[in-house]
Amino acid sequence: MNKKTIILIVVIILLVIVGAVIYFASQNSNQTEGNNNQENLAEQTDKNTQANNAVAETNSVENTETGDGKILVVYYSATGNTEAVAQKIANNLGADVFEIVPAQEYSSTDLDWTDSNSRVTREYEDESLRNTELVSTTVENWESYDTVIIGYPIWWGIAAWPVDTFVKANDFTGKTVIPFCTSSSSGLGQSGDLLAQEAGTGNWLEGQRFRSNPSDSDINAWISSIQ
Repeated sequence: MNKKTIILIVVIILLVIVGAVIYFASQNSNQTEGNNNQENLAEQTDKNTQANNAVAETNSVENTETGDGKILVVYYSATGNTEAVAQKIANNLGADVFEIVPAQEYSSTDLDWTDSNSRVTREYEDESLRNTELVSTTVENWESYDTVIIGYPIWWGIAAWPVDTFVKANDFTGKTVIPFCTSSSSGLGQSGDLLAQEAGTGNWLEGQRFRSNPSDSDINAWISSIQ
């Protein structure tokens, strides 16, 4: 074998060795890069998971807080007695107020129960006339109230019927409802229970009867008992 042939063989062997070294180095580099990519992806996935968990936790808290303990005092007042009590209750509790207003308000003549021809007497005798239309039955942000206190005068032993229209028009689901009435002689009677039946929803508690012009101490004593 001549010298040129030997040199050629040696060169070929060196080229093979160099090629093999380059190939394996390239494979190691690709594997390292792949591992790095997997680590980066895993790290990013973990960060995304943590972020999603944080959002889910925040949403869970928001959904749980369905109310902030707000109180609404709703009232119908024919002569101003119930309004005076309702305002004192609202002021003491820091509550919002909604007045039930008939579309056709009752005049003093309408309210003369001693007159057999007066509006209120005719409505009492004919129950079909008691579906009193109201100016509005919609309370802004109704869903935000946890407790609703409803006040009304007593007419013939029951709640003044404009209150029925309001109660039937609203959903009291999830709300605590506390009735109160004003009356010169009659008690609360079944007025609260009858309203609860009309509503069909809500947790209706036992109510309170106030005389036509109760003292502040009487009102405050009752407020303390329901807090």
